[in-house]
Amino acid sequence: MTTVRLELEYDGSGFRGWAKQPDLRTVQGELETALATVLRKPVELTVAGRTDTGVHALGQVASFETEAEVPADLARSLNGVGPDDIAVTAAEMIADGFDARRDAKSRTYCYRVLARKSPSPFEGDRALWWPHRLDRDALAACAEALVGTHDFTAFTPTQTDHVRFDRDVLSASWTFADDLASFRITADAFMRNMVRVLFGTQLEVASGRRTLESFKQLLRGAPRSAAGDTAPPHGLYLESVTY
Repeated sequence: MTTVRLELEYDGSGFRGWAKQPDLRTVQGELETALATVLRKPVELTVAGRTDTGVHALGQVASFETEAEVPADLARSLNGVGPDDIAVTAAEMIADGFDARRDAKSRTYCYRVLARKSPSPFEGDRALWWPHRLDRDALAACAEALVGTHDFTAFTPTQTDHVRFDRDVLSASWTFADDLASFRITADAFMRNMVRVLFGTQLEVASGRRTLESFKQLLRGAPRSAAGDTAPPHGLYLESVTY
């Protein structure tokens, strides 16, 4: 049995998320179809981060086990038969037992926002357009408050399979380049919609509709209804995974 690790990029616009679903186009479904074509045997992928519908990836990691002979140019072969909105940037045989999800130590997500009065024809499905006030100091203070271990119940849907709502945030920051702002957050693990709700709630602080103290109180286990809106998926990227 051979264990293989894949590194991936994909444009999430045309997918109903990562996870394979009947009669729906998903990243897992497309990639497993390409693998079956190249290896001539079916495989089942494990992934570091199960991205939702419309969410992109710059540094996704997946793994699988197979008894098939794995070609040395697996990445090139997969890119040759797979769709244009998925790229396999690396493929390597790795120690038996490696699991892309279980062995991950942390994941980093980035959410991009275009903060200007006019929209962009180039960033329309790559960043959230925000033609409103954006207080940079307030955003920096929000990010600083996120670092550490907190209860993120307020930042995930009420109907959830999660039983543990504490997450350890290793770093969080905002960067600015002209009209584009990026929020990056690294944590041991994330819950469904967590980054998107965090982002939407920070925008409330940055536009003066919520106080910084109110934002901080949400990190103590408040209900979902107390937090802000869930930001759209198209500005969110899974940027990297560490092991």
